[in-house]
Amino acid sequence: QVPLVESGGGSVQAGESLKLSCTTSGFLFSDFAMGWFRQAPGKEREFVAGVGVSWADNTTYYADLVKGRFTISRDDGKSTAYLKMSNLIPEDTAAYYCQVLRSVNDQSASGYPYWGQGTQVTVSS
Repeated sequence: QVPLVESGGGSVQAGESLKLSCTTSGFLFSDFAMGWFRQAPGKEREFVAGVGVSWADNTTYYADLVKGRFTISRDDGKSTAYLKMSNLIPEDTAAYYCQVLRSVNDQSASGYPYWGQGTQVTVSS
């Protein structure tokens, strides 16, 4: 299984920012799309953002709820994906997980055999 280590979460006030990191290894990172998902208590895991491979067009996709506030990026040299979250709102409170996507526009969280431990983001009003 591919190790997925998320970090950078925390407790912030509404309107503040956080930057999450996802470090992985054991595969050719640059050849795979990467994505972020989140899961709030009592809710299903949902797609947040995805980024394609750098050597293609580096396409990005965002859930409607985070468009204009979140930015996904990647550093292939570090095998790391990032999620910059700005203007956070209480509804963004969730555990955030990264994943190696089946395709950059595949927004389903189902079927992945392994998830990391996630990183908790808590936004208070």
